[in-house]
Amino acid sequence: MDNKPTAPHLQRGISTEQLACEHLQASGLHLLHQNYRLKMGEIDLIMRDGSIIVFVEVRYRKTRRYGGALHSIDPRKQARIIRTAQHYLQYRAPDAQARFDVVAVEGDNTILWIKNAFDTG
Repeated sequence: MDNKPTAPHLQRGISTEQLACEHLQASGLHLLHQNYRLKMGEIDLIMRDGSIIVFVEVRYRKTRRYGGALHSIDPRKQARIIRTAQHYLQYRAPDAQARFDVVAVEGDNTILWIKNAFDTG
């Protein structure tokens, strides 16, 4: 039995994350984990940029209507990502520095990579 999602929006999510991952890897980042899931939240990509652990939220929006992909990450979503990242750091990299990036992909596959998109404060 094939467990791959077949719904178009799920396929779009997978291909968008892959596009973002390839873009970041081409920029020198190294993939550590993809789709790190806990009950408290999920992180799309966890990467290493030198000595820094980078938690990446990947967002796709077909159009920029209503603010587009970048503006779809509200404070509640940020809080879930931060809590999940704190758990990851506590158990897997307690002494590491961390950064939260966003890769926003628009309908034409335009990629906007925002480093330090939000912080834990």
